[in-house]
Amino acid sequence: MSEESQEDQEAPGAGIPLVFGRLLKRLRVQAGVDRAELGRRTGYSAATITSYEVGRRIPNEKFIRQVDGVLDAGGMLADFIEDMDRAQYPAFFRDAAALEQQAVALHVFAVQAVPGLLQTEDYARAVFTMWRPVLDEATIEQRVVARMARQEIFARKPAPTVSFVMEESVVRQKLGGAAVWRGQLEQILLVSQRRNVEMQIMPHDCEEHAALDGQFNLIETTNGRRMAYVPADRASALFTDRSAVRKAEEQYSLLRAQALTPRLSLEFIEKLLGET
Repeated sequence: MSEESQEDQEAPGAGIPLVFGRLLKRLRVQAGVDRAELGRRTGYSAATITSYEVGRRIPNEKFIRQVDGVLDAGGMLADFIEDMDRAQYPAFFRDAAALEQQAVALHVFAVQAVPGLLQTEDYARAVFTMWRPVLDEATIEQRVVARMARQEIFARKPAPTVSFVMEESVVRQKLGGAAVWRGQLEQILLVSQRRNVEMQIMPHDCEEHAALDGQFNLIETTNGRRMAYVPADRASALFTDRSAVRKAEEQYSLLRAQALTPRLSLEFIEKLLGET
């Protein structure tokens, strides 16, 4: 068995990435280009090309456009860009991720961990490493990259309106260890300096709480659609019904009134950092 054939038997992927990988390999072989040469032409290692061809890793848009040209694919590989963009997220988050990219307003209530849009790379990696069932290293890295890419929302023009309300426990929990936690608090302070972003903390000693039933996001898109997304592994839900969305909007409005103001929330984070 050839070296390439042996590599192809190692932990093949599934779904769209595998379909893309098989097409990539077919076009590469037809062009008479081995993996090492294709890697040199595109700036990737032969091992990375192998991972793409067996569907273990999801290539980014830059690679797909490059390889489409190198292999003279006529757009056959480029046609996968949107599908591959969706495939980089867990199935339960794909619809929300697509809507997030179109958002003119995004509001997040978090009760378990720092929201993905605020996470540092180290914090995100710690979160995915703790995931159960255990994720393999390639999947962890893929999800970290996808999570970091989502944060481009802050630099979009025109800038969307983004706000966060986080339970106090979210910023107190030292996920990943003290160094990762400190870096995460600093990241929250940094992002909060943006004029289109507001961050609030719901303190433990607050006597009123409008959303004891858990976390949710509110999304408004460029075409005026307003939705509520309730994230949960294997059971996420996206609500478009006006009555359900209105309920979530009312809850979020009350949460913002009950939580610490944005200024006091930043002071709270700064105090946490000063105590370490």
